[in-house]
Amino acid sequence: MKKILFPFYVLYQFLIAWPLLALLTVFTALFTICFMHWRNAEFVHREQQFWSRAFFRLMLLSVSVDGIEHIKPNQSYVFVANHQSMFDVWLIYGWLPVVFKWLMKAELRRVPFVGIGCKAAGHIFVERRNAKASVESLQQIEKQLTGGVSTVIFPEGTRTLNGEIGRFKRGAFQIALDLGLPIIPLSISGCYEIMPKGAIAVRRHRAHLHIGEAIDLKQYADPNEAIEAVRNAVIAGIPQR
Repeated sequence: MKKILFPFYVLYQFLIAWPLLALLTVFTALFTICFMHWRNAEFVHREQQFWSRAFFRLMLLSVSVDGIEHIKPNQSYVFVANHQSMFDVWLIYGWLPVVFKWLMKAELRRVPFVGIGCKAAGHIFVERRNAKASVESLQQIEKQLTGGVSTVIFPEGTRTLNGEIGRFKRGAFQIALDLGLPIIPLSISGCYEIMPKGAIAVRRHRAHLHIGEAIDLKQYADPNEAIEAVRNAVIAGIPQR
């Protein structure tokens, strides 16, 4: 039955869902630009959440979240997540109940409306092939992590090709160490099945976001041990198939 309905679902995506989402993206970018001086305000965050949740609702996808109780109000965190697909961004943006800034790849700056909207929101672009620029990006994001504002980073650096979690890079951990902030692992599941890297159509599948307990990196003498501990916590939060 699913195979019979899938062609109609694809037509719905390209004729209805994606055009509506494109219009909503333009509106959200313009809204963010207009209120860029209040970029950390709750009403701006709510509108951005509405935009993100629309991707799941218009694509007829279900979402579940657990572990919200691990987040303390007015505490800044470094959130670290595995990266399964482009839907990870909307899952986190839509259901992580904190104001945060992305540390995102510089290529997104060139996406129409998305790039200028992200800049207005205070997100930081990273030139991954330029070591000096990468360090400057880390310094920029550190300046914003006060008063409960957090950051979310995909330490793998790119989306998985096979659904497996790759090696974690050091950037997120350096920020946490520099500022003495706890890391919270985010475990994403289901988004790979929805739209893996290279796919052009969405497939229906439940997405799940698990918010883990905060990890204080000071308990680890070896930075590599800390990175591995956080990676293991992310893996542990993904339901076993």
